[in-house]
Amino acid sequence: MNLQESGEMYLETIYVLNKKKGIVRSIDICEYMGYSKPSVSRAVGILKSNGYIAVDEDGAITLTALGKETAEKIFERHVILTKLFTALGVDEKIASENACKIEHVISDELFEAMKKHMIQADYKNDKQ
Repeated sequence: MNLQESGEMYLETIYVLNKKKGIVRSIDICEYMGYSKPSVSRAVGILKSNGYIAVDEDGAITLTALGKETAEKIFERHVILTKLFTALGVDEKIASENACKIEHVISDELFEAMKKHMIQADYKNDKQ
């Protein structure tokens, strides 16, 4: 199933919060994203029914293998795009905001080319 941008944002948020806090609950997502409890509850239900997350009896949310793979992909895109934009001289906040928008629509082919370029540029800088 292809996720919409909002679903990807939720998965990325769960991934980031899990790295920061360990245990993630719906209220953490509400606070982080600035969304209402009903909106987050609906999204959590959709992600759960589609196999991206699991929710235990205490309300702790964990990414399934599919959810983790998807979240890591989106997070990597965010990080690489932000680095690329800041390397071009864009303010970090603006770079991150734009990366957040682009990470959901960029093709795999274009992203891999940009990633390869960034790795090569880093390698060249290390050699100098």
